[in-house]
Amino acid sequence: MSPEQSAAAPLPAPEAGPAPGGDRPPGARTPSDDRSGGDRPDNGRRDNGRLDGVQPGGVQLGDDRPSGIQPGGVQLGGIQPGGDQSARGREAGVEAPGRALLRDVFRRNARSTALGCALSVVHQTCEALVPVAIGLAVDRAVSSGSPAAIAVAVLGVLLLFAVLSSGGGLSFWVLDRTILTEAHRLRVRGIGRVLTDPAVGQDRRAGELTNILTSDARATAESLRVRALLVSASVGLTVSVVVLLGVDLLLGLGVVVVLPLLVLGVDRLGPWLENRVQARQEAGGLAAAVAAELVHALRPLRGFGGVPEAVRRYRIASRRSLGTAVDAATASSALVGVGQIATGLLLVGTTAAAGLMALSGRISVGELVTVVAMASFVADPVRYIADCVKQIAVSRASADRVAALLAPARAEERATDPEPGPLTVRSAGVEFTLKPGEVLGLVVADPAVADRITALLNGAGPGAWLGDVPLADVDMHVRRRHLHVEPHAAHLLGGSLTAALDTGRATDQAAVDRALAAASAEDVVESLVDGDLHDHGANLSGGQRQRLALARALAAGPPLLVLRDPLTAVDAVTEHRVARGVHELRHGTGAGTVVLTTSPPLLSRCDRVVFVAAEAERAGSASHGDASHAEGTHADLSAIPAYAEVVLR
Repeated sequence: MSPEQSAAAPLPAPEAGPAPGGDRPPGARTPSDDRSGGDRPDNGRRDNGRLDGVQPGGVQLGDDRPSGIQPGGVQLGGIQPGGDQSARGREAGVEAPGRALLRDVFRRNARSTALGCALSVVHQTCEALVPVAIGLAVDRAVSSGSPAAIAVAVLGVLLLFAVLSSGGGLSFWVLDRTILTEAHRLRVRGIGRVLTDPAVGQDRRAGELTNILTSDARATAESLRVRALLVSASVGLTVSVVVLLGVDLLLGLGVVVVLPLLVLGVDRLGPWLENRVQARQEAGGLAAAVAAELVHALRPLRGFGGVPEAVRRYRIASRRSLGTAVDAATASSALVGVGQIATGLLLVGTTAAAGLMALSGRISVGELVTVVAMASFVADPVRYIADCVKQIAVSRASADRVAALLAPARAEERATDPEPGPLTVRSAGVEFTLKPGEVLGLVVADPAVADRITALLNGAGPGAWLGDVPLADVDMHVRRRHLHVEPHAAHLLGGSLTAALDTGRATDQAAVDRALAAASAEDVVESLVDGDLHDHGANLSGGQRQRLALARALAAGPPLLVLRDPLTAVDAVTEHRVARGVHELRHGTGAGTVVLTTSPPLLSRCDRVVFVAAEAERAGSASHGDASHAEGTHADLSAIPAYAEVVLR
């Protein structure tokens, strides 16, 4: 197995026995568990050996999701470096979302971009006229020897420089202000989409989202500068050609023929560079995401000795990022190099031709100076155009990533307020209807199916209904009023216990106290003397964080509540106590509860358990006539070998 392939494999399960720092391996039991009611390291789902629960946010270092296979077999996330979304959009005959986003960015900033472009045109025009001014000074002032003429020539050149410097400085200020404002707007929109729609960014990790909302947002906004520079550089080249035509028709026509070929040659390298830049940005974002996850998961990784394996996987991601960065730098250097060589040859050819014409008396000494200076100036706008081609590639690649995050909600999504009704799911071989006041346990053999069911309940696709209305058609805010899906990852926001338990609803303190008692989290409250929480509850154990998150979900009191593996970091005694508390709080109240888990203590307290084996998941439909899909109590289903294998392992 190659290093790249082995990076996709789950971390090896730790051996039983003492772990460094006094912790014990995930899932291990000691006699003290039954006495102390303490927490155990969060090992995620007990039936898959992954690191789901170890890492804050429920992320995995090198997870085995099928959606994230990278070239070379390195599976480290939900993206594939090197994917050219723009090219795929063009092949399908549909405008790529990144192109539409760039157009919207320009439309919003058309006035300020036009002003910056006009100032940049003034700068380039004046810069193109500098050789003309110098040539005129040589022909009419220096050759005549008149002090007054020389003074006028010097003042004219100084005035020209004052105008071009002012135009350039003002252009930079206007464009930079516009770019910073637009980048901030994109960041705010992206953060808003991530925070308000659970389905957004589900296939991306937190570190990758940060990369998109920072560097990619800025690169997308930089497309505004590209437009201004392209226009001003084109104007500068046009002025240069007009001046050369005025000096000598043949010389000017030669430049007119060569310049378009030069610009087209540079532009032809753009798609090649764009592909490499996109691969670099995606691989770089992935490496940043893996690094962020490694830092967040450092404590539990140390607990069961997973640091060396995690570091090895980060090295693979980092080497992949380095390789794509070198490829992109090579393409960028080739682009710049071609532009520099071509303009150098143009300068040498133009200077040689002008020198021969001056020797033959066809042009004057001042015109020779103008031609040589103008040929030297032409390198600047050509370099600007090459830089613009490079930046266009970066902006398009970044815009594709940002547009995927800002993609509008489905057109069919409506502000539908459904009539009160049961929650029904029929998808991926899973089929159940939640009865009012029922606590339902849902057991699936494949964790990927559990991920899909969780996404469906968040309104991410068809297959779930709230009463008679498809859940995907229900407005997000309305859906959240009826249904709350508590993810496996325990996110505690705010710097205090009060802020962490804020449900966002009008929840009284009595309801919070009852939820804390049901989640057996009173000891967590007592342990926080000042009620202060570190970043994301870093001063709490994994089990304490899970119990607080569970208490917050229970305190919200939604009509429908979905819990995903809520107690994977809690010891056996506490798990039984919490399972009893959740059932007592939710059962018979008219509020429905779905517990997606493989925990025997939780399942034993459920009124009904639905089990879907791998065979039913692959078939894609529920079949109640065999053991691949069964319903009953936990005690009844434990007699089924397939169920026992999933739950009791």
